[in-house]
Amino acid sequence: MNFEVAQVVRILVLTTVSFLTAVALTPVLSHYLYKYRMGKQIRTEGAPVFAQLHAKKAGTPTMGGILIWLTTLAVAFIFWLLSLIFDGFWDYFNFVDRAQTYLPLVALVSAALFGLADDLLGVFKVGSKGGGLEMRQKIILYLFVALIGASWFYFRLGWDVLHIPFFGDVSISWWYIPLFIFIVVASAFSTNETDGLDGLAGGVMLTAFAALTVVAFVQGRYHLASFTGVIAGALLAFLWFNIYPARFFMGDTGSMSLGITLGVIVMLTNTTLLLPFFAFILVMESVSVILQVGSKKLFGKKIFISTPIHHHFEAIGWPETQVTMRFWIISALVASMGLVLFFLDRFL
Repeated sequence: MNFEVAQVVRILVLTTVSFLTAVALTPVLSHYLYKYRMGKQIRTEGAPVFAQLHAKKAGTPTMGGILIWLTTLAVAFIFWLLSLIFDGFWDYFNFVDRAQTYLPLVALVSAALFGLADDLLGVFKVGSKGGGLEMRQKIILYLFVALIGASWFYFRLGWDVLHIPFFGDVSISWWYIPLFIFIVVASAFSTNETDGLDGLAGGVMLTAFAALTVVAFVQGRYHLASFTGVIAGALLAFLWFNIYPARFFMGDTGSMSLGITLGVIVMLTNTTLLLPFFAFILVMESVSVILQVGSKKLFGKKIFISTPIHHHFEAIGWPETQVTMRFWIISALVASMGLVLFFLDRFL
């Protein structure tokens, strides 16, 4: 079998295994989330439109994002362990690799645990405004994780190159550190903002990780492509239960881990300037929030009825499912454009 064909088969098998594993884990996770009443608190202060639109969702379990990162970690660990015990066949499916997947795996798990702690604070109403961390506090956490990653890339690995499509690689010296921090923090913040409708963040992140799977594969980073494929498989299973009406929500343990991991993988593949294509909806959501806050502070007026922008479309009468599916379509189309640019830049 051709080597690249074998790698495609490997990625597809791992993606399928991840999907089936997540589906199998869902009844167990659901049982405990409902048993211990890990319900989401719907915020009312400063968000009257949001509260009115989503009051009926109060009590729906959060922390469903556990399904995504736990499945990814379980699949990685099982195949790594089997490759240690048995030679040959099982090593073919092991994608735990020092050069390609150590960093994103560590980023995924560490961010997931931070997010899990925040979710628990919200469930038990510990903290200000009904419980949990404020966005300012979350951003500090994002900065902390991003700074560790940036330092590792720059000082340990010696990375300081930014790839500019159709131009080439440019050494940006120590500017690589603030760029890395910005990308990771922006990805985490934007994912958190997008996680507001049933299935929305899951579908958008599925598109982004699927696109990065293609990127990693074309670059010959087959372990990394397997890793992103496993995340995509887990996201598919999560979506099965998260689409309207959601059995559970993603929670910060999902949005924080996926957002930070997305940023790290973009830096690993040096596709920083293509990120707005791969994650267009994330950018749109964040820009809407920034514009709204800026307009209110500078002019005392709102641009949108409510932000992030998906709530604006809800407020003008779009059903939640319509907003979600239209955003999925936009995400897929723009990510496809990003892949076209990636291929043209690489092969022309």
